Amino acid sequence: MSASEYPKLEDRKYKVKSRVIRIAPATRLEGHAQISVFLDDKGEVEDTYFQVVELRGFEEFCKGRPLEEIPRITTRLCGVCPWPHHLAASKAVDMAYGVEPPPAARKLREMAYCAHILHSHIAHIYALAVGPDLICGWAAAPEERNVVGVINVVGLEIGKRVLVNRAHAELIQEIVGGKATHPVFGLPGGISHSLSTEDRDRIAGMAGELLEFSKFTLQVVDDFILKNDRLVGVVVNKDLFYHETYYMGMVNAKNELNFYDGDIRIIDPAGRECGRFGPRNYLEYMAEHVEPWTYLKFPYLRKVGWHGFKDGAESGIVRVAPLARLNVADRIPTPLAQQAADRFFEILGGKPVHYTLAFHWARAIECMYAAERMQELINDPEITSRDVRRVPTEKPTAGVGIVAAPRGTLIHHYECDDNGLIRKLNLLVASSINYPAMNLSMKKVAKAVIHKFEVSNGILNMLEMCFRAYDPCFSCSTHALPGQMPMEVKVFDRSGNVIRTLRRP
Repeated sequence: MSASEYPKLEDRKYKVKSRVIRIAPATRLEGHAQISVFLDDKGEVEDTYFQVVELRGFEEFCKGRPLEEIPRITTRLCGVCPWPHHLAASKAVDMAYGVEPPPAARKLREMAYCAHILHSHIAHIYALAVGPDLICGWAAAPEERNVVGVINVVGLEIGKRVLVNRAHAELIQEIVGGKATHPVFGLPGGISHSLSTEDRDRIAGMAGELLEFSKFTLQVVDDFILKNDRLVGVVVNKDLFYHETYYMGMVNAKNELNFYDGDIRIIDPAGRECGRFGPRNYLEYMAEHVEPWTYLKFPYLRKVGWHGFKDGAESGIVRVAPLARLNVADRIPTPLAQQAADRFFEILGGKPVHYTLAFHWARAIECMYAAERMQELINDPEITSRDVRRVPTEKPTAGVGIVAAPRGTLIHHYECDDNGLIRKLNLLVASSINYPAMNLSMKKVAKAVIHKFEVSNGILNMLEMCFRAYDPCFSCSTHALPGQMPMEVKVFDRSGNVIRTLRRP
């Protein structure tokens, strides 16, 4: 196939014989999930369920462990986003010990974290979502919707550039964190080692290349998406990927975007600030709803309440991740990223932007901010200071750490006993915060594109695009134990009566 044949946005429909359509497993995400679409007698969508079918036990088996071990344990939640867990845990441990890391330690944490943001966002843009679904097209054959298919469309040179720059981001994480994937450098009161001048120079060179690659990624968005009127028409179609919700994200004291440190700002669907919290009072703003058909909880805004899967000002559903962060921040404190954000809001109609697929464009803008901020930090004279830790002298108590993960706001909350052992642990993860909105999106899109029992591969992939916009990580969100776990599945009829029970011992 030639590149001119892409993106493929339509394919042949076929009729399904069952009134239940299942996509199992859901693809191109971290974790395990399935989609169930229930049709009525006329083949119209009656309801949808996006079920997370795994259970992780980190909140339980971390109990009884020494507090200072938790930053190294929680990185094992996931191989895709270990850095946010490591740094949220490190910040919570700092608070529990009552010690503030020296400036150089804070800057090194943030600088390496910017490399992680780039590492994560590049993978999602080119391999998991934007490339396969928008550049190849959601109706492309499944065997074409992958990173190889993307390279076939954009060209081998672009593919090489993606791999080289993602490797740069990975190496920066390894230099600072000790390990690229599961960092080990965060300690109570700071980090384990300072940065040598040689490593600073190595990182500075890679940071410059990553900045150029971030410019290039925004150009890819322009060339392959924004210049395609049919694609843009789907992005801004309010009958498809669109919800007016609350948004939440991290900002500094000037309401500027920040990934590592700051308050969490909340805006309502009209863009007005309606809440702001720091680590110590997050429970005043966040609560969790439970449904019997999924292992994942549904976080919502406590002061608004849980009112089901609907959007609007009366709904407690709040969204996080890149689009949310751009919506809540008054500005981005680096020039090129701010320039890109100005264009973003101009084209999409001003703040706040409610188009779900705009999360992808916002992700590319965050790449630019991460690269610019990384350059600022690596060129800071203090970055090579040897003063990188203040050793705690007090007994630990309780601590909360918050960071802006690639997937959105991440909160770690720990409480210790008198021996410094964990007695309570709560993880509020970005993908779980976005989970209500994913279900909301899926039902709306399914009702818009499935009629008279007719579907296609492209239509089914559009349902998966509902969750891919959020780049979810369900391994993190459900907190699966190794091996098989006992399982019970109940099958209900339309009246809610149990007609069959299946059990795995």
